[in-house]
Amino acid sequence: MSETPDPTIVLSRPRWWRATFLTAVVAALALLAVGCGKRPGDAEAGTKGGDKAGPTVGLVTDLGGLNDRSFNALANKGMEQAEAELGASGTVLESKSAADYEKNLGQLAQQGKDLTIGVGFLMKDPIKAVAAKSTENKFAIVDFSVADMGNPKNVRGLVFKEQEAGYLAGALAGMVESEGKLKGLNGQKVVSAIGGQEIPPVVKYIAGFQAGVKAFCKDCTVIIDYSQEFIAQEKCQDRARTQISKGSDIIFQVAGGCGLGALEAAKSKGVWGIGVDADQAYLGSHMLTSAIKRVDFAVMQTIKSVGDGSFQGGADGVFGVAEDGVGLGTISPAAKAYEAKVTAVQEDIKAGNIEIPTTVSK
Repeated sequence: MSETPDPTIVLSRPRWWRATFLTAVVAALALLAVGCGKRPGDAEAGTKGGDKAGPTVGLVTDLGGLNDRSFNALANKGMEQAEAELGASGTVLESKSAADYEKNLGQLAQQGKDLTIGVGFLMKDPIKAVAAKSTENKFAIVDFSVADMGNPKNVRGLVFKEQEAGYLAGALAGMVESEGKLKGLNGQKVVSAIGGQEIPPVVKYIAGFQAGVKAFCKDCTVIIDYSQEFIAQEKCQDRARTQISKGSDIIFQVAGGCGLGALEAAKSKGVWGIGVDADQAYLGSHMLTSAIKRVDFAVMQTIKSVGDGSFQGGADGVFGVAEDGVGLGTISPAAKAYEAKVTAVQEDIKAGNIEIPTTVSK
């Protein structure tokens, strides 16, 4: 290593020599800075593993909010997964009223998000309006087909075959009712479903459930009711108690946060409950199973498509059993004897061997 020049020697040199020397020193320091700095490919702030930062994403919930422990919570879970695995940056706006939908969507679009997601069928008109004003922005809507809004090129629909998940839950309910061996069954062969509102995603779940029950318990009765509510748990709780008074010993909730009240009523009355969207086995031993809809998977895949440039607006992503988009959650240990039969039904659905209705039979 060369020795550091004596400053007295440097100062004693002619002016032209000192200028040349200082220029060389500055150049050397610049090279040193480059050597010690970030190299091409080094991770920048907000990036993962040296890759560029992932897409910016906005998520607008429906009125159920993130505490519904099913639908909205799953959408948020998908975004969080994209943040962790893709380096995405997410923003969530919770809607307190229907009037918030368009305002929240518009706010995220104005911020220039790479993708703005509306969670829920009820957001169809607001997202159509905002997307029409912000044609350079990308949007996705859960539970609504873009074909029904004129196939706007900057909007992608995320739709599910809820009838398939409902059918699996109904098949299990029909099996256990037909044999009548589980504790909590009353022998009346009556089951029920409580929907939040009579909108397509809810109706498809219930239609599948009704068909599944009837396929395995032809003499079973299926009571169907709607709370007209996705939030207030007491409304679903009251409906469930009425259904139980009519003989129902298995209650399928399709009402988001409100439906948690129905499952609580099932627990308090010693009957069985079936959850929706998320696996709700954590609610207790009274849970027979859950009809699950992988909103998180759909959201994650859509964010990924924006990041890799494969996003296709003006079309739908369709998620059924074959796409691993819907299915059945944890089956109660008390009903494990039926698991193999339910798995066989699932394989038949995947193979297209079972025709499942999307409307309720009167």
